[in-house]
Amino acid sequence: MRPRGRRLLRCLLAAPLVALLLAAAPAQADGDPGGDPGGDPGVAAEQALADRFAPVLMLVRQDHGCGPGEPYSPSAVEVLFDNPTVALRGPWTSRDLVEVGPSAEDVSAGLPGYELDLPGNPLTPGCDYERWAKRQWRGTKPTIYAHVATQKGVADRFALQYFFFYAFNDYNNLHETDWERIQLEFAAPDATTALAEGLDPDLVVYSQHYGSEKADWGDDKLEVDDATHPVVYVSAGSHANQFSAGVFMGNTATTGFGCDTTAGEHDAVRAEVRSIPSDPGLARAAYPWITYEGHYGEVGPKRFYTGPTGPNRKQAWAKPFSWSAKARDSSIEVPGAGASSSAVAETYCDLVGRGSDLFRGYVDDPWRGLVVLVAALLGVGWLVRRTSWATTALPLRVRRSSGQVVAASLAVLRERPAVFALAMAPPALLNVLAAVLQGVAVSSPVPGWVGGAAVLLGVLSLPVSAGALALVVQVLDDEGVGTRVDLRAAYGASVRRLLAGLPAVLVTALLVVGLTTSIVLAPLALVVLTAGVLLVPVVVLERARGFGGLPRSIRLVRHSFGTLVPVLALGLLLLTTTGAVVAALLFVVVPVPFVVLNTVPSVVLGAVWPFVALTCVYACASAVTRSEEAQASQARAAVTSAATPDSSVGPASGA
Repeated sequence: MRPRGRRLLRCLLAAPLVALLLAAAPAQADGDPGGDPGGDPGVAAEQALADRFAPVLMLVRQDHGCGPGEPYSPSAVEVLFDNPTVALRGPWTSRDLVEVGPSAEDVSAGLPGYELDLPGNPLTPGCDYERWAKRQWRGTKPTIYAHVATQKGVADRFALQYFFFYAFNDYNNLHETDWERIQLEFAAPDATTALAEGLDPDLVVYSQHYGSEKADWGDDKLEVDDATHPVVYVSAGSHANQFSAGVFMGNTATTGFGCDTTAGEHDAVRAEVRSIPSDPGLARAAYPWITYEGHYGEVGPKRFYTGPTGPNRKQAWAKPFSWSAKARDSSIEVPGAGASSSAVAETYCDLVGRGSDLFRGYVDDPWRGLVVLVAALLGVGWLVRRTSWATTALPLRVRRSSGQVVAASLAVLRERPAVFALAMAPPALLNVLAAVLQGVAVSSPVPGWVGGAAVLLGVLSLPVSAGALALVVQVLDDEGVGTRVDLRAAYGASVRRLLAGLPAVLVTALLVVGLTTSIVLAPLALVVLTAGVLLVPVVVLERARGFGGLPRSIRLVRHSFGTLVPVLALGLLLLTTTGAVVAALLFVVVPVPFVVLNTVPSVVLGAVWPFVALTCVYACASAVTRSEEAQASQARAAVTSAATPDSSVGPASGA
């Protein structure tokens, strides 16, 4: 039998099933303007198919109003019409008011360039839109819209689309309202045939910002509830549709510039499905607003702050398969569903978020932004000019300002870069290996010893880093920068000195690590770190043994607090944030795999650690010099006081 004959036979045999499905299709809910246009069987089949494959939307739970999570549910767009809080504005000037509370019929004429303006300023939303939405949609059910779409030139195939309307887009590009969608594609000419043959879709596409991601029906990454309902994880704020719970990084318009999160507890939403007929005339009769060509939301000062157009203005509406052909196979997801502590991901998300906030503030009030920028530049310029920079690399034990400490460190690196690069190579290598193993352990199914090895290498890098710092101290103090250095011998000598003062170093390190585990005690960790910042140089320079180095370090810090604080702040900034910032900026240019991206901070750490170590050494030498000068001054004062007669004692009387 020919394929066409077999299909006809299956349709005839399945006719009773189709009749049952159509009869079981739910009646239109109260408030649904669609109804059943003339009892059209095609429309009823589309509604039945839409109900059969209706998605389950997983919204990130919001525990309290105006707090973290997703405050907006997919909603009935009809609430916007005949609503006195909504204004229809024209495209001629920035605030052309056409009508307050326009009806769906009013906008059905098309009106491209017009806008449905909601109450509030999307650039500074606060909690205004959330409170407004709760008032407007109070008592209504979550609602989504279905539509069966075909494309000219593509035979025997259709797309079942679901459109989701949200009251506000609370992402980096804030704007009023949001339209998102997913698409299920069937190898059949229409919904009636798909129902009759009991077909499942063969492809699923989820919209994400200006792009999309696809999965085959039956793919492991596609979660399906009750055999027919695809599960959609909705990103909090942006409403980008994801296939799983997690944190997703993007660096383009199609992936979203920033981070989407679907991680956390979820509320499963099974919304009412309203099917928009595929026939344009029936669609307009049932849903007049579907022919509106303007914006659902205020037209902002920049394109990315503008409310979106509706479903009929999307490429997928008329060319569903051209749209799905551009879909990606995957997204860049932070391993561990967002639970893993990735400094790179956190830094990238924070940088993009804060940068978006700053730019949005400038767009909203340019003059205020310019004033703040000029004030910041003037402040930095004043600090730079106020600091003394002129100095030489040697001798080491010279009193220096913060700027001179930085300048001397850079001078040493310029004169002997190879020596200090080799000196710092061991801890840098250990950090890179630890980062690679950690990335592999988090992102791939590997034996447990891989993660343990990563932790061991990370812990081992700490004493090795201390040894490298001790080596730098000895080289500068004993050898200088102009002589040939035997690194093996210098390493051995510096490590022996470090071991003699190990008790103080170990106790200080344990205190810092222990205190940083508590948010309340974290400020104390900074105090301990400041007190012990000169410990290793003191142990090596002055050969302090046991716990003797710690009180000496504290005294030196007290003598040179003004010099040490800027140097310490610079060192902490370089060690803790530079690597993550560089990795985040690299991701903006090249979306490298996460395992590779995770090693970038360690590589950068290896590059900046020699400079930070040198600043620590020069700061310590300066502090020692200041201390010695203070002691010498006190000694001279004491000698002078002893040699000067006490004027309070009168002259001896004569006999």
